[in-house]
Amino acid sequence: MGDPQDDADEPPSKSELKRQSRDLQDLGQALVDLPAAEFDALPVPEDLRDAIVAARRITSHGARVRPRLYIGKLLRNIDPEPIREALANRAEVDRQRVRREHTIEAWRDRLLMDEPAAWTELAARVGADNLPQLRSLVRQARAERDAARAPSAARQLFRRLRDLLAAAPG
Repeated sequence: MGDPQDDADEPPSKSELKRQSRDLQDLGQALVDLPAAEFDALPVPEDLRDAIVAARRITSHGARVRPRLYIGKLLRNIDPEPIREALANRAEVDRQRVRREHTIEAWRDRLLMDEPAAWTELAARVGADNLPQLRSLVRQARAERDAARAPSAARQLFRRLRDLLAAAPG
């Protein structure tokens, strides 16, 4: 058996170098796919920023390979961890937003099913003075659903619940 210190002195294998290169290319592709406003907020060197902006203009699938490789090469020359962290934070913010929206949708569905417990819980959370407007929106949403019309009242109910639940403590 070899000494563990001998393994530490060896350079990475060719396969490991390829994995690292592919990983950086994937990170570069994630940067290319970001919306412009979010990309502008990231800590990215100017040459990498220029390469990503240029890659965004390429629409041909086959022509996207070379910029992808170039962006991966540029990423090898910098510490990609701040970029990875920023992307991870963005993903976490998205997950939290989706969770909040699912919670609001669940409240809306419970109210549309006219669960008495839902009304009681909601009154405790947002205050009973907000319930008359919500009851009106629920009636309108049910009427729209029964008449197979566009769900504008259901959307209004969702927005109103979002605002009330965001302002509610806890």
